[in-house]
Amino acid sequence: MLVVEDDAAVGKVLAALLVREGFQVHRVPSGEEALAVLETRAFDVVISDVRMPGMSGMDLLAKLGVAFPELPVILLTAHGSVPLAVEAMKAGARDFLLKPFQRDEILFVVEKALAQAKPEAGRAPQLAAEGTAMVGGSPAMHAVLGTIRKVASGTATVLIRGETGTGKELVARALHENGARKEHPFVRVHCAALPDALLESELFGYEKGAFTGAQARKPGRVELAHRGTLFLDEIGDITPQVQVKLLRVLQEREFERVGGTQTIKVDVRFVAATHRDLEVMVAKGEFREDLFYRLNVVPIHVPPLRARTEDLEALARHFVKTLGKANGKGGMGLDGAAIEALRAYPWPGNVRQLQNLMERLVVLTEGMTIHKADVERELPAAGGSSPLALGPQPDGASLDAHRLAAEKEALIRALAHAKNNRTLAARLLNVSRRTLYNKLNEHGLA
Repeated sequence: MLVVEDDAAVGKVLAALLVREGFQVHRVPSGEEALAVLETRAFDVVISDVRMPGMSGMDLLAKLGVAFPELPVILLTAHGSVPLAVEAMKAGARDFLLKPFQRDEILFVVEKALAQAKPEAGRAPQLAAEGTAMVGGSPAMHAVLGTIRKVASGTATVLIRGETGTGKELVARALHENGARKEHPFVRVHCAALPDALLESELFGYEKGAFTGAQARKPGRVELAHRGTLFLDEIGDITPQVQVKLLRVLQEREFERVGGTQTIKVDVRFVAATHRDLEVMVAKGEFREDLFYRLNVVPIHVPPLRARTEDLEALARHFVKTLGKANGKGGMGLDGAAIEALRAYPWPGNVRQLQNLMERLVVLTEGMTIHKADVERELPAAGGSSPLALGPQPDGASLDAHRLAAEKEALIRALAHAKNNRTLAARLLNVSRRTLYNKLNEHGLA
């Protein structure tokens, strides 16, 4: 745990509480020092005060959202209010606590944040775009943009379908930003990130005393999204128990907090997304048919990158431009041969895979132009061998032995390529820093 608290007494109490529960705690008094220590050490959760001299907790949250998007941040304040909680959630905070804090409440919130910190539960990488701009002029993307323009100003529920990495969250944000609700919250819930009990309290909130650790009433994401948009990411992963409760909210626009009896009415625009085949899930009895029809009012299918190859050059140049600026290499470009090498690849990971590759090329390429040889070096199917490609494997080894050997070699090569910069190595491997540190420990490379 990284505790960021300028009040030494409060920080000491919080750190002592966490240490007693078995956590390792590092405490710093400012946002500036938090950023510095994060460059040298990996943490699972950041707990930060909101009001601090110099960099505020909200400013720190914004910087962490860019530099460490997978890292859960819990904000702590003695001056709490619903508007501040809404602002914090919109900015990416995983939770919001009031001083004076209670032991059980702190531990409940930390447990929830740790569940969200798992690699599969981390925030999905977003497309590098200015605002919610969507790059591409292919017929397939014209169809998507046309549907967004038609439905953005309405209130109809939208179901976004598409493979992993196609940019479904970007479509959801474009719907919100181009509609009448853009001045109100856009609240995202990653439905696959939490077990039932935590997901239910995350969605609907809870009353004081609803369960151990519920020391005060807490609004849920549905309530925080009032007059705005609630984005339910990976909706196909929710269990039947949660499906029933979500159906009522979609039908009636009302719900009760966990442990409460008061019915709360909300004005929320629902947008859901999934990579799963919901029709097949309905046929197998894994997904409620009535909920599917409630969600599928306006379907939007986001095409895979292989179906919109006309957009590949524009996307690649866009990523080089934006990621070049972000990495201190503004003005970088690609030559024509590099573009052709990119076109030769099938892109199973879609736009997200392209984005990750372009960032790797921006960071590792010498000079200000990315050439075909650079692409081939990093993308094996484009004609070369990757620095993370599998090396020779032991004869007669089991599948697990092959996997472990390949994993260790990939770690060694990534660290060498990144000159032992572990943040960069994690990016090269497309894993969170937490996962990288765990793997380094596992293979004796720490």
